[in-house]
Amino acid sequence: MPDPTYVRNAFARIADRYVITNHVLSGGMDFWWRHVVTERIKKLAPRNLMDVASGTGDLALKIQKEIPSCDVIATDFCAEMLEHASSRGVKKTLVADALDLPFPDNEFDVLTVAFGLRNMGDYELGLKEMRRVLKPEGHLFILDFSLPRGILRAPYRFYLHNVLPKMAGFLTKETDAYEYLGGSIEQFPAGTEMIALLEKNGLSQGTATPLTFGVVSVYEAVKSV
Repeated sequence: MPDPTYVRNAFARIADRYVITNHVLSGGMDFWWRHVVTERIKKLAPRNLMDVASGTGDLALKIQKEIPSCDVIATDFCAEMLEHASSRGVKKTLVADALDLPFPDNEFDVLTVAFGLRNMGDYELGLKEMRRVLKPEGHLFILDFSLPRGILRAPYRFYLHNVLPKMAGFLTKETDAYEYLGGSIEQFPAGTEMIALLEKNGLSQGTATPLTFGVVSVYEAVKSV
């Protein structure tokens, strides 16, 4: 699992160029991925929502705009990233470690974490903490990278390990900041593995939906009571 200190420092260094880098590296598909998650959340009509490991606030902003009746707060352990989230229009932000969230039990209708669980030092502790602050029957949405199956798997892995780090280094001027990315994606539980991990940590009714040929996946689960 990633070293939290390394991850925090890496994100602090690339914060200024993080948004444009993500758009370029995903070919603009990151807009679609967040749209899919937001449309699912809309159907739940939540009163409040926390976007965990929000970074520069892309998903929080989307939800805030599309579901104005929902009280959205963005949290992240990297203050530099959250400064960008605030400047871009996220109304509520809080510097907080996802492994020790400063909220009472049963606080939120919905939690989201986009490309953040994979960077946590302990997946299970992160899921347990997110479950704790969810209301009974509250929903958790995870959006993160996965690996395609079939004939696309090999070329994608080549891109992931050989092309993407160089492109990201050029865009961010921080050549080492994305070097860990490929390994973190390879090690991150996906599909049925993720659903099993969710169930192990008290989150039921888990579903996994691959997007863009399986490059990313959306996981949804409910807090068991």
